[in-house]
Amino acid sequence: MRSIGEMGRDSGLGVSALRFYDRAGVLVPAWVDPVTGYRWYAPEQLGEARLLARLRRSGMPLADIRLVLAGWAGGDTGLVPRLLDGHLRRLERGLAEAREELSTVRALLGHKETSMTTATATARLTVPGDGLAAALDAVRYAAGSDPELPVLCGIHFDIEGDALHLVATDRYRMAVARTSATTTGTGGGRVQVTVPTPLADAMRALLTDGAPALLTVDGDGVELETQGGRVAGQSLGEDFPDYRRLTRLPEGRRLALDVPALRQALGAQEAEVCVLVLADEVTVGDEDGAGDRVGDRVGDRVADRVGVNPAFLLDALAAGEELLLEYIGPKAPLVLLRPDVEDVFSLLMPVSLEP
Repeated sequence: MRSIGEMGRDSGLGVSALRFYDRAGVLVPAWVDPVTGYRWYAPEQLGEARLLARLRRSGMPLADIRLVLAGWAGGDTGLVPRLLDGHLRRLERGLAEAREELSTVRALLGHKETSMTTATATARLTVPGDGLAAALDAVRYAAGSDPELPVLCGIHFDIEGDALHLVATDRYRMAVARTSATTTGTGGGRVQVTVPTPLADAMRALLTDGAPALLTVDGDGVELETQGGRVAGQSLGEDFPDYRRLTRLPEGRRLALDVPALRQALGAQEAEVCVLVLADEVTVGDEDGAGDRVGDRVGDRVADRVGVNPAFLLDALAAGEELLLEYIGPKAPLVLLRPDVEDVFSLLMPVSLEP
């Protein structure tokens, strides 16, 4: 007999997936200890589990997987090939439809680009050196590095009135920070520019004494001048995503976090995904919700389980020692807020706990 841990390791399904398939009646353990509830699997179930893992990786629906496994166990050599062929045809049809829709989207984007006129953006503003340094530190971790998406490989500067917002995202997380600014010259209205990360890092290196800095945007050119020196370069030419639209989220339930305790709990995690359990308190632990307390009581509630990338969450915790976690729903981003600073927050996409 194999324990659930051994079965997960040998089959490639993982412990959480085996628990899910047991509850779904797809792969039921041969024996469950009536005292501990621990699951044990017969040797002959290993082949079935490996087959199940391959079918799930192919994207086959659970209902069809049940039929394939039943045919496999019953020796039905006619049903299984028909199910596999039908699934492959659905995948091919779905890919063809996706190609057609994406071709239409590309055509619409091309039409939009040719119909728009590009105005030269100019702005000249003075920003507090310590404020700009703090804003850069708050968002730098979320900047992308994928060469296929160069527009995300930078920090977006959004200048409007007396505010400068800095934004960075790699699709899986996004960080936003705000600092005050005094505009001394502008081409009019809102000015946006995306600064490549090497140039942004060079800017940060100049901000060492907290003295005011002069930021100049002239078309694609960006320059920062301080008492200690000057750096200049070219911005990224593509349009940055509309981050304001991405942050229009419904209000969720807020929990105060013990950041040091959360860092310690996450540091002990070895898996690529850890589980936050949100109930009367916030815990981080295994799939069953066992773990260390890292939050405060918010009343009696049914526990919500949310998967997160522990490394990404650790990066977001660098924003401060006092943070709030805002939970909206299992599919919505987790929001990390600083209660003492306005317009400084991070969004972190959850990781699916479904196998």
